[in-house]
Amino acid sequence: MRFIEEVVVEEFLPTVRSMLAADLRDRGLTQHEVAEALGISQSAVSKYAHGEVARHDRIVADERVRDLVDRVGEGLATGDMSRVAALVEIEILIRRLEAGDLLAELHEEAMPALADADVEFAVHDPDNALRERERVLASVRRGLRTLRNASGFAALIPNVGANVAEALPDAETIDDVAAIPGRLVDVKGSTMVPGDPEFGVSEHVATVLLAARAAGAPVRGAVNLRYDPDLLAALGEDHPTVEFDAEAPSAEAVRNALDGWTGESPVVIYQTGAVGVEPIVYVLAGDAVEAARIVREYL
Repeated sequence: MRFIEEVVVEEFLPTVRSMLAADLRDRGLTQHEVAEALGISQSAVSKYAHGEVARHDRIVADERVRDLVDRVGEGLATGDMSRVAALVEIEILIRRLEAGDLLAELHEEAMPALADADVEFAVHDPDNALRERERVLASVRRGLRTLRNASGFAALIPNVGANVAEALPDAETIDDVAAIPGRLVDVKGSTMVPGDPEFGVSEHVATVLLAARAAGAPVRGAVNLRYDPDLLAALGEDHPTVEFDAEAPSAEAVRNALDGWTGESPVVIYQTGAVGVEPIVYVLAGDAVEAARIVREYL
């Protein structure tokens, strides 16, 4: 008697780990970095590199497996994908391949009696909450990298700090919005990043983003910037711009300004300041990456 989990452990995982190790090495990672990324020992990476771990030919040849290795390899190499996100992506494919697909076929070959049995394996939900949260975190990381690589971005960081944020599809509170903890600050012309994106760490930008969504704007990503009339004018040539009241609470002011919004995203909203309130511009878009790319275009 052989369980499908044994097929996964003894054939699928060694093959995928070997493919991932090779992919990461091809992307320029050291043996130590590959071991860290995959959570395995350097000796294991060495075995993979020297072909000492057998690969299953049918698994290697499967286009979905090859696509997975490419996506996960790129995500781990760039830092856009965490180890948790990589694990989720691999688990999702495993469950799909277990459901009357490649792994089920390999299992039936190991257990011929299953071919005549009416067996259906339960699969993990490919749209589960953990996977969606990891997707949002990865998007914020990509948006952040876009801005950090853009010459001149630090000069647009307001005194209160900038941030890059993205909301979950059904976001209701700031705990459903991912952003950079502590905000981005300008340190002698360079952008200082306090830490990796997290959920629930940006009360200000998250509040504005949630208010825009509540008013009807089809947005999930946001970047806030120092108010600059020339920048605002340039943004306004390509995107709708809407002013909101700086003297009212942010959520209320944004909802009032965008109430019943029927336009497309992206949209630029701004306030020109008040007593004790710094003027700020917010670029709101479909996701954090789009918002960051828009900002980069006008630097």
